[in-house]
Amino acid sequence: MLQILTAAISLGLLWAIVTIGVYITYRILTIADLTVEGSIVMGAAIAAISITRGINPYVAIILAFFGGLGAGLITGLLHTKLKIPSLLSGILTMIALYSINLRIMGRANISLLQVDTAYTVFEEMGLRSTVSVILLGLIIVAGIVGVLYWFFGTEIGCAIRATGNNPQMVRAQGINTNTTIILGLMISNGLVATAGALIAQSQRFADVQMGIGSIVIGLASVIIGEVLFGRRGFASRLVSLVLGAIVYRVIIAMVLKLGMPANDLKLFTAITVAIALSLPVFRSYLKPLKKSIKWGK
Repeated sequence: MLQILTAAISLGLLWAIVTIGVYITYRILTIADLTVEGSIVMGAAIAAISITRGINPYVAIILAFFGGLGAGLITGLLHTKLKIPSLLSGILTMIALYSINLRIMGRANISLLQVDTAYTVFEEMGLRSTVSVILLGLIIVAGIVGVLYWFFGTEIGCAIRATGNNPQMVRAQGINTNTTIILGLMISNGLVATAGALIAQSQRFADVQMGIGSIVIGLASVIIGEVLFGRRGFASRLVSLVLGAIVYRVIIAMVLKLGMPANDLKLFTAITVAIALSLPVFRSYLKPLKKSIKWGK
């Protein structure tokens, strides 16, 4: 059981970066961005091909981040400059990234079994692979949370946050909302690609299909974090996203331990997200019922 929990925590920390990226578009910009399913693979592809060609694993992660920035830029330009709806813009970029990722890797998957990864430094200290992932994951996630907390407190960061809440007010202040939307999409996909690079090195391979369902996993983690740990200040929200991703992975590990077939995980996740998103509707139905029970007493 301890091994299952540590494995779930290690994977949850890496997926927490995806969760933060999804949060930026879904909650801050109020955009459903499907680019995520392509940019996470792009991050893995760039990291894998870079490492196999002798580039330092940490440099490979940085290159993956810039690749994700490019993916977000394309989606942002399609949406803001060509006036294509945000959902369709993300779908178009996601489809294009499938071919681009194949071009980057040269084949459908790349093995990283025989090369050093970002976790090798910790493994050489005598730590187990799972503990190495947890340690590096904690360092990177803490750094990302700290940088984002600082950034979204700056003038540009506040403009991005305000764009999702009230774009008319932002434009009235003389701020170009197209620029803030593009920046938000770039940051989001840059983080997702970074997560892809870390996940690929953790599982020791990159595959062109590994991004399928990643947007749903990110949404599930966002919702779990908000429901369990609340929506107070911005710093606490960022921490709740990390905890939500870890809790989601622990739930998945427990469900698998209880005997659920692995093939049903996507269905389980989709149902979980659908129920969580429908909670306000269920509550609206329950309010009249509660009032009638109260008056009946």
